[in-house]
Parts: sequence; structure tokens; C-alpha cells
Amino acid sequence: MSTDISLQTTTYQVGNQQWLLAQPKVKFNLTLDISKFTANTHFPNGFIPSGTVVGKLSSGGKGAPYSNAASDGSETAYGVTYEDARVTRQNGTNATSVGVAVVVYDAVISAGKLPFQSGAGSIDANGKADLAQIRWEA
Repeated sequence: MSTDISLQTTTYQVGNQQWLLAQPKVKFNLTLDISKFTANTHFPNGFIPSGTVVGKLSSGGKGAPYSNAASDGSETAYGVTYEDARVTRQNGTNATSVGVAVVVYDAVISAGKLPFQSGAGSIDANGKADLAQIRWEA
């Protein structure tokens, strides 16, 4: 048996929750389907950031970036990721699914401070209507 004492590096993400103006009392768990996220857009550094708006897929019930233009269930906003989700493993490969806490109600969120301001994973008027129990600020 040999021991590997070579230099190894580990990547960490320091979460940014400036978008969260009031802490929610309840968060739900959701498994994200990583195949629905775009690597260079949603996790260029290996982490899906907190504040990503997600929908719940009709098939399988996993999370995907919210997009009002979708037709797979993710066209309805389910919640906002509460924490960063590590996608890229230490060996450089990406996970196929990742568990994350999601805010679905009883929170105050600054829409202008969410990490995605347009495209999949961002919030729009329809998404705000889906998440009517969240108070949205500018």
C-alpha cells in the first residue's frame, strides 16, 4: 500500500447572499439536474451560485434553471437556491445531480442582486407571480 503525498488543491466558493434581505424560516431540499444547467453560464467556476431561480421538472421532479420559455416544468418558478451548489468535483468531473436548499416562501429578496439578471435562472414577472409568497424588492 502506498500513500499519495503529492500537492493537491481544493476549490471553495464564498457564498454571496446579498440578494436575501430577510432570512426565510423554512427552506426545502431540491435535487438539481445538472444536465439542464449550462456550464459556462451557470457554473463557470464549478459552483451554481445562491440566488439562482429554479423550476421543478415535470419528469423526475428535479430542479432546473427557471425559464418562462421552457415546456418541461421549469417554466414555473419553484424557488431560489439558498446556498451555492458545488457541481465540479475535486477530480474535475461534474456531478450529474446536486442537492441544495431552496427558498420557496416567507423571504424578502432583492431581484436586482440575484446572480442572473437575464436568461435561464433569472426572475421575471411570471416567476414572481409563481413565487407570490416571496416579497420581491428592486
